[in-house]
Amino acid sequence: MISSLSPGDWFDLVTHFLALSLLAIGGAITTAPEMHRYLVSEQLWLSNAQFNSSIALAQAAPGPNVLFVALVGWNIGVNAAGGAAMGVKAWPLGLLGVVLCLTAILLPSTTLTVAAARWGHKNKDRQAVRAFKQGMVPVVVALLASTGWILAASHGLPTENWRPWLLTAIVTLLCWRTKIHLLWLLSVGGVLGWLGWV
Repeated sequence: MISSLSPGDWFDLVTHFLALSLLAIGGAITTAPEMHRYLVSEQLWLSNAQFNSSIALAQAAPGPNVLFVALVGWNIGVNAAGGAAMGVKAWPLGLLGVVLCLTAILLPSTTLTVAAARWGHKNKDRQAVRAFKQGMVPVVVALLASTGWILAASHGLPTENWRPWLLTAIVTLLCWRTKIHLLWLLSVGGVLGWLGWV
């Protein structure tokens, strides 16, 4: 795990998140596989557990799913300050990570979304606009599926640790075939985790 980040590292983090922002079709959560590759596998700025818990906490909390980016930024900053063992001394870098990551992921996509929404609303009857909207559906579904795969794969192969995979399959089917609210499924998953079953 990292013990510090240079100004160049912070710049690289911001530019990476600026680029990811423009790829966040369907929300910031769809960029999670690329964030995982960059932050966990390539840069080693986060552990698998920190990345996964950032997503899990943000999804369990009320509010937009982009909150996981704030938690990722917090963890990067705290790690750069020497880790959680540093206590309050790590908070300034943690807050810096939150501000930089959230600003970088929100600014380009928000600007582009406002401009595109205004244009799309003016031209909503054009065939190209309708086709674009319909064509984006499979892209968003595929990006969300790859995010789920990254989160499930962090628990090992299904033959090694079958319970999280089974839970993932069951929740996927329930989301697809029923109208059970996601908060109920999150609650059940939290209880199963608390009991140590997954």
